[in-house]
Amino acid sequence: MIRFLFALLGLTGLACVNPFAPALDDSPNGGASILGDQRTVEGVFQNFKQAYLFRDTTIYGQLLAPNFVFIYKDYDKGVDVFWGRDDDMRASHGLFQNAQRLDLVWNSTIAANGDSLKMTLTRNFNLTVTFNANDIERYDGYANISLERLQQADSWRITRWRDESNF
Repeated sequence: MIRFLFALLGLTGLACVNPFAPALDDSPNGGASILGDQRTVEGVFQNFKQAYLFRDTTIYGQLLAPNFVFIYKDYDKGVDVFWGRDDDMRASHGLFQNAQRLDLVWNSTIAANGDSLKMTLTRNFNLTVTFNANDIERYDGYANISLERLQQADSWRITRWRDESNF
């Protein structure tokens, strides 16, 4: 009889579980974000990747300092081309809107120097841009990136990105 009561109580407890309304996950890693901690350099690159993956200018915009400068070589004209944060945000928005998928892989860091407030590094990347099933572009290159922050507790922001790729 006692076993029957325990079994009945156990079934009664299970009857109240709704699989379409699960309880909140309050485990230590249950609220883990897919975004990185921008107080670390690796967190900046993780967020860069996520911004491209989700084609999200909000995430991307948080990576760039107000004085951000993008530099690339126009090989046809033989000159460096510079643009600021606003132009980069417009260009990234256009890419994010026109691509069906963006896969960005940050590979090894080739060179790095700096301190806890300023850092410059060169990192290899692979970018696959899928515009549609018949139009897929693949790029491999190097990004020379400068990051800054005012204090160690602050997030890193990208101040300069020199694209050292040979597209």
